[in-house]
Amino acid sequence: MINFSDPDFVANPYPSLKELRQHGKPVWHEELGIFLAARYNDANAVLRSKTLGRIFTPKEPESQWNEFNWLHSDSLLDSEPPKHTRLRSLVGKAFSRSRIEALRPEVERIANLLLDEAENKLASNGNFDLIADYAEPLPVKVIAALLGFPDEDEHLLRPWSQSIVKMYEVSPSVEAQHEAQQAAHEFAEYVRALMHKRKVEPGTDLISELAVVEEAGEKLNAQELIATCVLLLNAGHEASVNGFGNGMVATFERPDQLELLSKNPRGVADTAIEEFLRFDAPLHLFERTATADTEIGGVMVREGQKIASLLGSANRDETIFDRADELDLSREQNPHIGFGAGIHFCLGAPLSRIEMSASLPLLFERFPNISLAETPKRRPTFVLRGYESVIVD
Repeated sequence: MINFSDPDFVANPYPSLKELRQHGKPVWHEELGIFLAARYNDANAVLRSKTLGRIFTPKEPESQWNEFNWLHSDSLLDSEPPKHTRLRSLVGKAFSRSRIEALRPEVERIANLLLDEAENKLASNGNFDLIADYAEPLPVKVIAALLGFPDEDEHLLRPWSQSIVKMYEVSPSVEAQHEAQQAAHEFAEYVRALMHKRKVEPGTDLISELAVVEEAGEKLNAQELIATCVLLLNAGHEASVNGFGNGMVATFERPDQLELLSKNPRGVADTAIEEFLRFDAPLHLFERTATADTEIGGVMVREGQKIASLLGSANRDETIFDRADELDLSREQNPHIGFGAGIHFCLGAPLSRIEMSASLPLLFERFPNISLAETPKRRPTFVLRGYESVIVD
């Protein structure tokens, strides 16, 4: 059975995930006490089933986990209907598709500024870091602008986010737990102060809009608003950073695909980003709990039992994707579930797609001969899969 902490598995989980799919049904993982749905149809069914809920279990109520607990229990990600329906309706009114599409010029402006800085680093150092200098700051700056965070505070956001999301891994260390507690407290208090300020002096930012948005007499309470803002940053930039970084490294390692992208970056961008998300998924495991006995792929998940949708495995399922283990940036038929499915389909998916589809061609138009300067450094995590550093020249 899979050892999720094995460095070899974390470095390349796909051979083991392929073996898991060959069981033909969800498999029970004794150590974790959870079913693993590795096949596409099973993983998709887990995400869409109405009797498999995203049930957040508080960590030591009335403890140092207090802020961490309600940041999750009052968020879209960890709630179910009817609460989830109310939250998604309210947040969706402010975080509309038209509002997100209107951000494209701002995304391109920020991307070009970051590329200017990268160009300076390339001239002075001979290289730059595709993650730290481009893929990582871009979505953070975009979401910070969307929420109305002051420019001088942007440096706080990514460390807070990274500390919190480490708790989504299979076995977070004690040190990671302490960092998550502290980050949750600091992040929540920061957004709370901004929320109070926006209620007195509203602006055009999303926090101001979330503070007044209303539907059928319902509004977001303070904790729900804060949890929504924290979720938008955490989930909203992790997919973009890791999806972009994973896809770029895979492309660098395949000269034919790198040539395809460098010769026609705007023509290939849309299919390329979808293939990035399919080929080496930024999110690999999404856990659900049965609220009633539920059959998935011929296996009965009893009420109270857990089952995980293995998104990265599903996106490599040979019965769904032609040449599933090959990177094809021009792939047309690509029904990947990199952003999830069902009621928990990622609310920020349109923003992530705009960020990636805008930033990818701009990168290659500025640096048409970009290539790896050294071996990329991968983050030692499975659930949220990505790179710490990708040095290019």
